Amino acid sequence: MLYRLVITESQRQDNQIILHPDQEHYLRRVVRLNDGQSFIVINGKGDGWQVELTATGGKIITKLEDNRELPIQVSLMVALPKGSGFDDIVRCTTELGVSRLYPIMSDRTLLKPNENKLVRWRKIASEASEQCERLIVPYIAPPSPFLEAIKQIEDNSPRFIAVARNAEKHLINNLNPLHLPSQITIATGCEGGWTTNEVQSAIAHNFQPITLGKRILRAVTAPIAIMALVASLAEK
Repeated sequence: MLYRLVITESQRQDNQIILHPDQEHYLRRVVRLNDGQSFIVINGKGDGWQVELTATGGKIITKLEDNRELPIQVSLMVALPKGSGFDDIVRCTTELGVSRLYPIMSDRTLLKPNENKLVRWRKIASEASEQCERLIVPYIAPPSPFLEAIKQIEDNSPRFIAVARNAEKHLINNLNPLHLPSQITIATGCEGGWTTNEVQSAIAHNFQPITLGKRILRAVTAPIAIMALVASLAEK
């Protein structure tokens, strides 16, 4: 298995790859590659190349044609859990095929993230994409208040909000594997769940309340369970 590396667009110049010092150090000192040996680079936007390590960086050998993306784009609006829980959400949902992650500050959110958190989350997404051999790195938006975030959704794709202790339909009953939409948006709450006002505001913006089952899932578990379910239906 060839090692994978995420690069920026500016690092690819014709058929040459300009490696950052830390990337070259990792390839040569940690992965133990020598000149002439191959690795893979991806731009995080759907393109990837097999590359040969050289004394000046890397030389593109061939373009990758494999597609490991889900046939449906999934956007998750996740109310930030306590501690480092969102790190696990980013890592696991990236492996399961999420397209976009929107860190949300809800009425019951305790975490107050700074800019360093966003940098860390994007780094985790890059590393998870490398590990699971995706060519796309999910987009992670800057944290925003829930009521502002739902107002900024412009497309008309299906929207759902997961509500605990609710008699609403299960998510699986709202998705037909034979006729999946091209994209969906699903919101999950933090510890304590959504407030009544948040749920009502979401419904007013065309979100449909759904349940994830009879059990109460942790704030970290819910978005991962959603991605596992959607991925299973999409790749059935």
